[in-house]
Amino acid sequence: MADLIFYTNPQSRGRIVRWMLEELGQPYETEIIPYDQLKSERYLAVNPMGKLPSIKHGDHVVTECAAICAYLADVFPQASLAPRDGEKADYYRWLFYTAGPVEAAVSNKAAGWEPSEQQQRMFGYGNFDKVVAVLDELLSLRDYVCGDRFTAADVYVGSHIMFGMQFGMLPERESFTRYRDRLTARDAHKRATAIDDEAQAAMQPAQPQPA
Repeated sequence: MADLIFYTNPQSRGRIVRWMLEELGQPYETEIIPYDQLKSERYLAVNPMGKLPSIKHGDHVVTECAAICAYLADVFPQASLAPRDGEKADYYRWLFYTAGPVEAAVSNKAAGWEPSEQQQRMFGYGNFDKVVAVLDELLSLRDYVCGDRFTAADVYVGSHIMFGMQFGMLPERESFTRYRDRLTARDAHKRATAIDDEAQAAMQPAQPQPA
């Protein structure tokens, strides 16, 4: 058994972590968890929330995609995905901005709810348009989250932007599409996508053959 175990489903945010693992280039074992087993006693022992993805590294379990990406970058420094000293402010700022305001704003809008002008004072992100404008400005001024170098923050931030555009939850701003094109050209992203697409196809029920 590998020292690093990845619990996922190809139809989940596990695709974010799969990409991160492929960027690392370290051996790992994958356990596909069907959705009807998320609340099983076996998986709840890994993640009591019954959510995907999760990783187990030795005796340690890490959940939440942003935390997993940051953790893996730290414990496998040879991949050069963790921030250098001069990159730490941007790295942590935008990693948590995406896990907080972006996640909340996009999810609320997709659910058909946005805070009123009065309620915006109660929410850390203000409103959806402001969140999008801030991301657009960031990526209009640089190629990657930390400047000119790809880091683990790009795996997480980039995944959210690509997912949001794919499903019409984020507008296709020019800065976003250029960023997407840079990220999807990476060999690790191509490998991760192929692995998960194959796993997803294998989970589909077999189609009846014509007589």
